[in-house]
Amino acid sequence: MNKNKIIFSLFLFACLLYASGIKDRAFEIINKNYNSPKIEIEKFQLNKSLKEKIELEVRQRFYQDYIYVYKIKIDDKEEGFAFIDNVLGKSMPITFMVIFDKKGDIKSSAILKYREPYGGAVSSEDWQSQFKGKNYKSSYSVGDEISAISGATISVNSVSMGIKKLAILFSHIKNDL
Repeated sequence: MNKNKIIFSLFLFACLLYASGIKDRAFEIINKNYNSPKIEIEKFQLNKSLKEKIELEVRQRFYQDYIYVYKIKIDDKEEGFAFIDNVLGKSMPITFMVIFDKKGDIKSSAILKYREPYGGAVSSEDWQSQFKGKNYKSSYSVGDEISAISGATISVNSVSMGIKKLAILFSHIKNDL
């Protein structure tokens, strides 16, 4: 096997290992919130005009042209949805998840992968719990409704706006899911 094939194989293996860690963490958090759910995963392509409209409103771009949507069912009845996306921290992406109930209220949020050396306090369950019950109409103003964290200003602002962005997206696409 030549050197390029070996490097590519190692890279592919690392990507698969990395992705499965995020997926495993997402399943763990969903299972904390629901009793024995059936979960269906969909790579949801974002409508270009809706994407641009939300980005303008929130003043934050989507990381990709798609997000991952986990449909959560119990006894074949839809109970909620989890959206997974990334926001940019100081220099690295922060992968996060927001779980919505059927109405669009946030049931839970969590950081799935934090890659920065500082500011990881946004991963704490206490800080994340302040988003519970919020929806697309809620205020996500850092310092008022959302607690600031010393040393994590960029992460706090990025994650807060990312959660708001997904809440607005959910309000527009919930009937399409």
